[in-house]
Amino acid sequence: MQKFDHLSGVAAPLRIANVDTDKIIPSQYLKTIKRTGLGRGLFAEMRYNDDGSDDPAFVLNQPAYRDATILVAGDNFGCGSSREHAPWALLDFGIRCVISTSFADIFYNNCFKNGILPIVVTPEQLEMLFDDAERGANARVSVDLVAQEIRGPDGGAIHFEIDAFRKHCLLEGLDDVGLTMAKTAEIERYEAAVSGARPWT
Repeated sequence: MQKFDHLSGVAAPLRIANVDTDKIIPSQYLKTIKRTGLGRGLFAEMRYNDDGSDDPAFVLNQPAYRDATILVAGDNFGCGSSREHAPWALLDFGIRCVISTSFADIFYNNCFKNGILPIVVTPEQLEMLFDDAERGANARVSVDLVAQEIRGPDGGAIHFEIDAFRKHCLLEGLDDVGLTMAKTAEIERYEAAVSGARPWT
């Protein structure tokens, strides 16, 4: 998993509440277990017209936001069914951080396991970030995980809270497999001890 410490990029405003995982990545894109290529299906029902062409009204199709790395979203982001393809699609598109007032629990947990930082802010702070993001190409926002701060284009700072263990995993780039592999030496010592004590197992 890619490490996350600092991120500076364009923030795209998605002023929609209750965006569920089916909106994030519709079910027709769930036939693969690969994590790559899903960016094309991100927000497909909102992003594309019936003929498959881009809908110019959707935020990520607008020139200023095509390379967004931060998403500022409405309340209760990631609700609905539990599908890990949702953070995979965000990551494949290039989104490394999602900011909202609240997230569905499973989606929130899946973000950390895939190198995406979900940040919870107050409604007042979210409104400030929407204002920043709506500046288009000038909507560059910086996220400092070490300091736990979001900085807007005018330099104002918003502090955010995060669980210390999850912060550590993001900073070190450790998913569940990585956490296990970090204990390889201890696992090998245990297996050797068990093999010596119970050679018949």
